[in-house]
Amino acid sequence: MSTPSVTELSLLKVLWKQQPLSAREIHEGAADELGWSFSSTRKTLERMLEKHMLSQQSLHGMLVYRAELDKVATLAAFARDFGRRVMELDSPLPVNMFSGSKLVDQDELAELEQLLQDWPGDAKE
Repeated sequence: MSTPSVTELSLLKVLWKQQPLSAREIHEGAADELGWSFSSTRKTLERMLEKHMLSQQSLHGMLVYRAELDKVATLAAFARDFGRRVMELDSPLPVNMFSGSKLVDQDELAELEQLLQDWPGDAKE
């Protein structure tokens, strides 16, 4: 799985809440967080298409985008990276740190916890 940059993650979060969306709708959804021009959003969407993070289709004569990266798996990868690289933890972050998130529901929290516990490549003792 390609790990998105922080700005790519901002666009993915817009799509995970509602999709498909046009480039303009994605731009407007991320405007407060990113504060950049529409052309920057378009360029980032193009790069994300090249990386297979998104798919594009024509719907009623308008190009729309869908996220191809799984939300929970992507969030787990970010959480794992933060725990290991930033916090220097050898064990997974506790899933309760994600409670109250507007991005994940209870079922996704359970899936996230499982992914963090069973991270590929972790040595089981």
